[in-house]
Amino acid sequence: MTSRSHSPRRVAQPSRQNTFFGGAAVLAAGIIIVKLIGMFYKIPLSNIIGEQGTADFNNAYNIYSVLLTISTAGLPVAVSKLVSEANAVGRINQVHRILRISLAMFLTMGVLSFLIMFFGAEQLAGMMNDGQAAPGIRALAPAVICVGCLSAFRGYAQGNGRMTPTAVSQIIEALCKLTVGLALAYFLVKAGQDAGHAAAGAIVGVTVGTAVALVYMLFDFFVHRRMEPLSRGDAPDRNRVIFRGILTIAIPITISSSMVGIVTVIDSSLVQGQLQRALLERPECWALYQGVADFDLLKQAIDAWTATLPEGTAVTMSLLNQQLAMDPVPEAAQALYATLEDISRILFGNYSGALNIYNLPTSLVAAITASVIPAVSGAIARHDRRGAAQITGSAMRITVLAACPMAAGLYVLGEPIMALIFPSLNADLAGPLLSTLGLATLFVCMMLVCNSILQAHGFVNLPVIIMLLGGIAKIILNYNVVILPNIGIFGAPAGNVACFALCLILDLALISRVIPRRPRFLPIFAKPIFASAVMGLGVWAVYGLLSKLLSRTAEGETIATLSYLGNAVSTLAAVLVGMVIYCVLVVVLGMLTREDLTLMPKGEKIARILHL
Repeated sequence: MTSRSHSPRRVAQPSRQNTFFGGAAVLAAGIIIVKLIGMFYKIPLSNIIGEQGTADFNNAYNIYSVLLTISTAGLPVAVSKLVSEANAVGRINQVHRILRISLAMFLTMGVLSFLIMFFGAEQLAGMMNDGQAAPGIRALAPAVICVGCLSAFRGYAQGNGRMTPTAVSQIIEALCKLTVGLALAYFLVKAGQDAGHAAAGAIVGVTVGTAVALVYMLFDFFVHRRMEPLSRGDAPDRNRVIFRGILTIAIPITISSSMVGIVTVIDSSLVQGQLQRALLERPECWALYQGVADFDLLKQAIDAWTATLPEGTAVTMSLLNQQLAMDPVPEAAQALYATLEDISRILFGNYSGALNIYNLPTSLVAAITASVIPAVSGAIARHDRRGAAQITGSAMRITVLAACPMAAGLYVLGEPIMALIFPSLNADLAGPLLSTLGLATLFVCMMLVCNSILQAHGFVNLPVIIMLLGGIAKIILNYNVVILPNIGIFGAPAGNVACFALCLILDLALISRVIPRRPRFLPIFAKPIFASAVMGLGVWAVYGLLSKLLSRTAEGETIATLSYLGNAVSTLAAVLVGMVIYCVLVVVLGMLTREDLTLMPKGEKIARILHL
């Protein structure tokens, strides 16, 4: 005889509006606020610590990102997926045990990452060809432990369909980074500290932010923890079964996610190393960077070093590295390397500034990717294939709609945007870098969503292989292009375009073969690309016209360089006009479907207004 008390309890399931685009909207709003706070952080920070400090900051952060991704990337996704599936069938006790086990796993990985960063800071900085990044790496080490535990609670909340705690905790992190980080950086610069230690002070704000955000998530967890007694019919799986289940999902996702960070670290180290090699071995490349660095000092350092070499010895980076490995290091070799490192830090600092803007669209799309896996997994667990297919198609459409105009805008307004947001950097150098990175924006955003779609349908290993292939293409291309004297650092963003374009093509090919009821790709891409092209032309025309009207004149001739105010007005006006053009085209061309809108908050009302 069966008893009702022994049957699994079913809990009220949130509607798809709340679990997918409703959650995505919350995360997106939080990310927008975080990025706005980040602008108020990074703009003055670049002015405080300068180009070299910016390079030190980003090199330290790249190391942190890799170890953080290894420690936390796959685990919160696995937790949210398993929690969502358990909630779909009313297994409350299972949800609680998943959280306990995941916390132990996060804490273990966080402690290991902390030890690597804190005690291996000098070695990691040397690997990045930037010895001044070591203080920043050490300052970030404690943050890995905090973020590990933070990710467990975020994954738990997302698996329960609550995205607000994640958004609020991210805002708390950003505010602490802004207030504590900027204050420490400013204080250290005024105290006469070098750029590397000033960057480390800015990074302390990140560590403080993660600790405060963790306190908030703990408070939120205890407030919202389910209070009903455990069901006798809800027997959770054994610890080792849950542990194995988490690892089965987390390891492939971690490897896939880590590929981006690992490739970024390898690429950053490689780009800076190749820049130093080109500066030493191919002086003709100096013409690319006139006005960016003082090459008289470099020439003097090279002449002083070559004077210590036997006559006829070839000047190569390999020979310099051999001398740097001596004990003691020859003084002329040490001075030359310090000069090369300083110039490469200036160049890479400008590239890092462009990367900061380029990463904004990717961060916004992360709101959709964070919602795809638990939403699709929950639908599949309820045997709702149609709902899973609808969410999959809508996620791809919304991502293309958001990514295309951002890519076009960055491509057209690369230099004006850099001059507006980072006036302390060299817009003539960083602007073209941002324009090229803009082309990669569409590819990387779509790749992230496609990876989430594949993972949500159970194909967790395929994105790993795809990212590996793309990363190899990026590294090979950058290694061979950056050394060219007529291209130099301007070739670095080309690796991003090649990497993520290849990944997206392979992702789409796999989705077309393995995902049931897969969406039609041509309608998804064609209209947004066309609308973005039209928008880009409009933005280009508006900016060009206003920049001429607002430029200063001297003796009847137009001054080539716009004033900061004129550039700001021209850029913001062009962006506003571009937004209007694109929004009108979205409605006129019918790029949003009624099904898409029904997955959004107030979607039915919006659909009626738009007569869909």
